Amino acid sequence: MPGIGGLTLSGGEPMLQAAGLAEVVRRVRAVRDLDTICFTGFTLARLRRNPPAPLVEELLAEIDVLVDGPYVAARDTGRGLRGSDNQVVNHLTDRLRESDYNFADRPRTAELHVDERSVTLVGLPPPGLLAALDTARARHARGSSSAPTAPDSGGHEFGSEVLG
Repeated sequence: MPGIGGLTLSGGEPMLQAAGLAEVVRRVRAVRDLDTICFTGFTLARLRRNPPAPLVEELLAEIDVLVDGPYVAARDTGRGLRGSDNQVVNHLTDRLRESDYNFADRPRTAELHVDERSVTLVGLPPPGLLAALDTARARHARGSSSAPTAPDSGGHEFGSEVLG
């Protein structure tokens, strides 16, 4: 897949699936050398002190950047890859440490892919984007014979959201 430079692990709490995800990252990197970023609701200190599942250290060894800590909606600044300002960006390897990418404070961006039946959102949505998509979906539903299902937009940090 040309143009893909990284692998992101998020949602469904990756650390509870550490063994399987460590294997996935190893297999992907055997084919292509990609950066790996992981989002977890656990702190790095907790993961190392009291891992919530087997082989967490093995998964941590495969991760370049770990964004840790629980998402707190009231502390969402709308900036960076952190969902909220209590979360910490941990560089576990030097791979992305010297990059000019500002993980904590850069403006958020998202891509929208639209076709006749769906809208797919990729990225970390800036504040207000999901509400605007919900409003557009509702307007579209009023003008069509069947109403699409609204997405669950609460607390999503990164990944894909499909409206359809």
